[in-house]
Amino acid sequence: MTTYWSLEEIPQDFGPTAVTIGKFDGVHIGHVEIIHQLDDIAETRGLTATVVTFDRHPAALFRPEARPVEITGMARRIELIEQAGVQTNLVLPFTHELAALSPREFVTRVLVHALHAQVVLVGHDFRFGSHAEGDVAQLRAFGVELGFDVVLIDDVSSVNGLRVSSSRIRLVMGEGDVEGACALLGRMPAVRGTVVHGAKRGRELGYPTANLSQEATGLIPADGVYAGWLTDAGVRYPAAISVGSNPTFEGIHLRTVEAFVLDASLDLYGHVVVVEFAARLRGMVAFAGIEALIEQMNADVLDVRKVLAV
Repeated sequence: MTTYWSLEEIPQDFGPTAVTIGKFDGVHIGHVEIIHQLDDIAETRGLTATVVTFDRHPAALFRPEARPVEITGMARRIELIEQAGVQTNLVLPFTHELAALSPREFVTRVLVHALHAQVVLVGHDFRFGSHAEGDVAQLRAFGVELGFDVVLIDDVSSVNGLRVSSSRIRLVMGEGDVEGACALLGRMPAVRGTVVHGAKRGRELGYPTANLSQEATGLIPADGVYAGWLTDAGVRYPAAISVGSNPTFEGIHLRTVEAFVLDASLDLYGHVVVVEFAARLRGMVAFAGIEALIEQMNADVLDVRKVLAV
């Protein structure tokens, strides 16, 4: 897959294309089905399948305090879009200039002049242009005038009868329901980050952990203990994962993600790792003393082995 990071990077002879546009946060099972529809149309009509997405949520520009936490970081999102089968991904910087484009300017600059779109796939609630003034009816009118077809996409996926959405994934992750998130994503939810030095309390207790930096990307589930996996340099290890601020110890206020790798002694400091959440074992608890904490950690590791069958 080829990724372009601005309109200026796109070759003048690029296309013609079949295009879909969206934030694609999480690249969940609904997004994947949309991409498969895009691929089918592109193959049938001899077009280049192209996803247009954005480098940040619009709220990051206008209401930073209301910006939702990203389900996947940008690097992972690009990987997932590629795995879904797209030929080209255009990541537009969501700037004040882009946000100020009128609906006509957005269509002519992005879809017509840059991408030479012949087909545009969008949902019924698609909005575009300054202040989201453009809607599907206006897009269709532009298509008739400027030479592209508009294909409406239905809500293509549901789980337990409910529509799959990024908002729903955030909701279930906030409840610690990583298995529910897995059903919506089509894979285990994960975070990616650099392993940094922590307080080393886990090592003192016999359970050394890989502590992810505060800059880790990806949606972190509710506080608790999870069974999951840690991947380093392409090798995947079973792990017991703690999310929270370690309430047993005083003076710790930051939420952290810590992973204890089973059956392997690894030096991971400075490594960029991926931590996947398979199942929630329990909530976060403040224990009365170290002995009670170690006893529970022993039990947690046994539970991880059962859940992961390792």
